Amino acid sequence: MAGEGAALAPKADELVPHPVNIQLPNISYCITSPPPWPEAFILGFQHYLVMLGTTVIIPTALVPQMGGGNDEKARVIQTLLFVAGLNTLLQSFFGTRLPAVIGGSYTFVTPTISIILSGRYSNITDPHTKFLHTMRGTQGALIVASTLQIILGFSGFWRIVARFLSPLSAVPLVALAGFGLYELGFPVVGKCVEIGLPQIILLLVLSQYIPHSLQQNKVVFDRFAVIFSVAIVWLYAFFLTIGGAYRNAPSKTQSHCETDRSGLVRSAPWIRVPYPFQWGAPTFDAGEAFAMMTAAFVALVESTGTFIAVSRNASATPLPPSVLSRGIGWQGFGILLGGFFGTANGFTVSVENAGLLALTRVGSRRVVQISAGFMIFFSILGKFGAVFASIPAPIFAALYCFLFAYVGASGISFLQFCNLNSFRTKFILGFSFFMGLSIPQYFNEYTSVAHYGPAHTSARWFNDIIYVLFSSKPFVAGFVAFFLDNTLCPHDSRKDRGNHWWDRFRSYKSDPRSEEFYSLPFNLNKYFPSL
Repeated sequence: MAGEGAALAPKADELVPHPVNIQLPNISYCITSPPPWPEAFILGFQHYLVMLGTTVIIPTALVPQMGGGNDEKARVIQTLLFVAGLNTLLQSFFGTRLPAVIGGSYTFVTPTISIILSGRYSNITDPHTKFLHTMRGTQGALIVASTLQIILGFSGFWRIVARFLSPLSAVPLVALAGFGLYELGFPVVGKCVEIGLPQIILLLVLSQYIPHSLQQNKVVFDRFAVIFSVAIVWLYAFFLTIGGAYRNAPSKTQSHCETDRSGLVRSAPWIRVPYPFQWGAPTFDAGEAFAMMTAAFVALVESTGTFIAVSRNASATPLPPSVLSRGIGWQGFGILLGGFFGTANGFTVSVENAGLLALTRVGSRRVVQISAGFMIFFSILGKFGAVFASIPAPIFAALYCFLFAYVGASGISFLQFCNLNSFRTKFILGFSFFMGLSIPQYFNEYTSVAHYGPAHTSARWFNDIIYVLFSSKPFVAGFVAFFLDNTLCPHDSRKDRGNHWWDRFRSYKSDPRSEEFYSLPFNLNKYFPSL
């Protein structure tokens, strides 16, 4: 035969590109379809477990510098966890209504450290007194900073900005919201590789290889892979600790590898309810407030990207700008609560929990509300919460290698709406990604060598503003892409940008599915209509 031995010509349907999907397919439970109650509770606990990493890491780094000991550290972690639970409930009921967990943010660490190093606290010799004064200064700065997000969100100004966001400009913003946190992944795993690496391998096998090998409808392994793998590796780390594996190891190795090395279980009270102004009345400083407001603005931009990722991973339609603006307003209110309660840190949408939605393929709102209940419950019962908070950081870092990657991939998935054969698209995409990685790298390298940032003036608050703005990878990449996309021949390249796919979601009422996913409960849309 003439064609024998030659490669078969591809069929016509094999040459057709993959279809574009406004909503992510193959999700087991979307926002409005909750799983059965027993499964929902387990999945909610899994979300609680994932957000514990950031909740513990940030206070563990900040509180000792503030002058606090293990007792203060445990109370701050309890408070941060309590307010995070409240904020998650508020966001799921009255904000975007997405299954988004609201947790601590690394963006606020720089202005907080600046407050700690402020000269007005340098003369205080008693560590506990210094801790109280520093905490009150942080509270005042957070209270002032919260007004930025509250005003931009509830006034509708962020709605106007979001309407200029196209799929093309969303790609770098969302992608680097996940990929930009690579420093919290394997570099932390490597600090105790005998614990972190088994966690990566076990989670990879349980969540990917076993489900694909079994090819069954049962989803026990991939849906609950985080709980299974963490329990096994945590138990392994516990046996290494009590077996004396690190008895003669350097103190840094002990702090990264041993369970409860931070002393949380011993220091946490059995029962304690955090309350507003528990550290005393907040104090205010104009410079510190400006620096914290800059962090709040950067967190606003980063949360915009993460909200978009959450809506994608939960198989919802693209966020209407009015709903996004409403969510930002409630996030600002959450930062205000953090200032009242004294969390020493602001709040943003948890990137790791956004990735967990994709790993489990469960985007149910009820699951995240249950996780908020776990946050509040374990923050009040301090001893029990501290047990879970004693998980070594490399285990959390191993989880981040998966969860941050999912969020980054969610950003890349928006390229399906864009014309990748356009040189304009290639330039905006490549340039924004490159600058989003290169500029923060320059600021970090400069600071690590000189011990101060490129902006080095006598006004510490101004230096902090510059550093916070340009050290955030998603902020830099998102700003560059947004600016170029809206100034470089925007009208002649509407389809290249992917705007024609998102146009019907620019207004809340343009698509009937917006009512299904984003409408307020208790018929509140009647009194607070979305535009």
